[in-house]
Amino acid sequence: MANCNRRGSKSKLGQAMLGTVFLLAPAIICAAEYVAIPGKQFASVLSGSDVKDMARVPFFAMRTSPVTTGEYQQFLHIHPEWQRDQVASIFADASYLHAWASASDVGNEKKLTQAITSVSWHAAQAYCESEDARLPSWYEWELVAAADEQHADARSDPAWRARILSWYSESPAQSSANMSHAPNYYGVRDMHGLIWEWVSDFNALLISADSRTQGDPDKLQFCGAGAISLQNKENYAILMRVALLSSLTGASTTDNLGFRCARDLKEEKK
Repeated sequence: MANCNRRGSKSKLGQAMLGTVFLLAPAIICAAEYVAIPGKQFASVLSGSDVKDMARVPFFAMRTSPVTTGEYQQFLHIHPEWQRDQVASIFADASYLHAWASASDVGNEKKLTQAITSVSWHAAQAYCESEDARLPSWYEWELVAAADEQHADARSDPAWRARILSWYSESPAQSSANMSHAPNYYGVRDMHGLIWEWVSDFNALLISADSRTQGDPDKLQFCGAGAISLQNKENYAILMRVALLSSLTGASTTDNLGFRCARDLKEEKK
């Protein structure tokens, strides 16, 4: 979250400010916060069963919170080509920002600090580029999402899994769009319990190299068939994310789908 509405807690790794991007709008200046995520080899739900198949995520930085509606509104003021009445249909479907009061104004101050949703992959990528960043890859997102408040990898904890699944059982009307969850081990908030999130390689999740090695690649392009190659099947909440993202196109939007940004880092700090 931008520090114009900043919450002040620290992660296990320290709340290192790795980059600052200022977005200008009348009477407000906001700076996006990124934290360093150490590179790591880990077992993704998309990995093969052998150690050699484990995913390797290089050192990178991730936004501490999803992009907010207020930040996206500022982006639209600077880049009007992404306003809903100007964006090309190949970049965003008809539901893009459909709930906004106008093409450039959400029309409700209470929503400014909520996570932006109803944005396409193309629009999310353009926003991240405006911060000199990009969307995180699936492996990057999954690595950070595996953490709870105390551990870098909490995926084997039944209580952690149950807590995540409890959000999926809520109806959209029950869910709060306000960012209020505690930061995880890395200092990143709301990886679960708030919104679904775009990743850079969303359209390759079920036809990755790991999946192709386990059967007919044509068959594995279908969700049900692709699922047979996934690992850690008891991690149902994460697999649901894979299934949803695999069903989308770059122009798709949904009322619960938002994003956060990531950045490459050249070398790991000690």
